[in-house]
Amino acid sequence: MAESTTPASVANAAPSAPPTTAIVVQKRSSAPMMLAFAVLAIAGAGGAAWFVSQSNAAGDNAKSVSVPGQLVHLEGFTVNLADSEENHFVRVTMDLELDRLPAPTEKGKPASGLPMPRLRDAIIAVLAASKAEPLLTPDGKVQLKKNLMEALNRRVPEMSVREIYFTEFLVQR
Repeated sequence: MAESTTPASVANAAPSAPPTTAIVVQKRSSAPMMLAFAVLAIAGAGGAAWFVSQSNAAGDNAKSVSVPGQLVHLEGFTVNLADSEENHFVRVTMDLELDRLPAPTEKGKPASGLPMPRLRDAIIAVLAASKAEPLLTPDGKVQLKKNLMEALNRRVPEMSVREIYFTEFLVQR
C-alpha cells in the first residue's frame, strides 16, 4: 500500500538544515577615526585662516594703490646712440603715466597743455646718452626707464611722471 504523507512525516523526511554558524564581529576602537577627523579639522581651520589672511593682505594692497594717473601717448623717437665704435640707433614709442595733466591751452584738447618740446628734448637727451649693449638687456631697459623718469621729473616737474610704458622698443646694431 501506498504510504500516506502527512506533514509530520514530511518534516521527518526532510534533510536537516545545516548547522548555523555564529559570526563574531570584533568591535574596533574609534580612536584612529577620531584622530583622522581631528587632523582634517585642524588642516581645514589652518587653510581657512591662511585664505582669510591672504584676502586681507590683498585688500590692504588694493587700498594702498593710488588712483591710476593720466596716460599720455608720445609719438616714436628714433635716436642715434652714444656708441663711439659703430653707428647704432634706438627706436622707442612710449606712454607716460602722469599724476595730473596740465591745464589745456586749446578747448577740447586735454593734452594741448603738455610742454611737448621740453618733454621730447628731455627724452632725446637721455636716449642719446645711452649705449646699445645695455639696452638689449631687461635690466638696461629698467635703468633707461629710471633715467627717463628722473630727467622728465627734473625738466618738467609740473607733470609729475609716475610711470613709463614702452610700447615699441628697437635697438639697431
